Amino acid sequence: MSKNELRILATAFAAVLAMPAGAQEWNTYTSDEDRFRVHVPCEFSIETIDWESEYGSVLPGRVYSCDAGARGEYKVTVADYTNALDVYLAREGRNEADYVDLYWEIDIRASVIYAASQIRQREGEVTFDAYHYVDRIEGEQIQMTYPDNRRLYAAIYLHNSKLYILEATVGPRTPPPGMFQQSLGFVDAEGNRIRYDNFADAPKVLNAPDRAERRRLREMRRQYEGEQAQQ
Repeated sequence: MSKNELRILATAFAAVLAMPAGAQEWNTYTSDEDRFRVHVPCEFSIETIDWESEYGSVLPGRVYSCDAGARGEYKVTVADYTNALDVYLAREGRNEADYVDLYWEIDIRASVIYAASQIRQREGEVTFDAYHYVDRIEGEQIQMTYPDNRRLYAAIYLHNSKLYILEATVGPRTPPPGMFQQSLGFVDAEGNRIRYDNFADAPKVLNAPDRAERRRLREMRRQYEGEQAQQ
């Protein structure tokens, strides 16, 4: 654990001890659909969204969000890239991703970097930006101060073709939301937390194609381009 993470946890723990008993109610939320677990001080509402990827594929997603009043606003966005290949093959129009069969997979593997770049473009000052991981699942953490002095604590991870974006926005005098940030875990179909021993064991792309499947995809692309040329 980094010094910055220890500092956040220590500050958050001290703040919790100073709160009245009724203000210390943090609940564990588990999503069976999106396979994650996190501590949150309010009750999530869920909204379905369309997530546009870096290379123009429109994918399903969900936003879990709630407002904890003086303790800030909390949100988890999950973009589901599970069927990215089917979406890629079915979509109309062209961009650079249509010319390389591998780009649908690159779209998934680069999704953390893409999501981080979207956050950096917001109006405000980035005060922390670094690599991070949870149970060997790799990602990135970003902290930002908005012009009104509210502070954003964001974390982004990719696991099994799902992109997870955690955001907590708190007031200028509110303690860092360490309990929210550090409690994230990924769960299996039975709700058990997944812990990997090695980074290589944590899958980024679900059911990534083998060599035979990649040859089939290349042939599909050549056939498609041939049909387009005859039109």
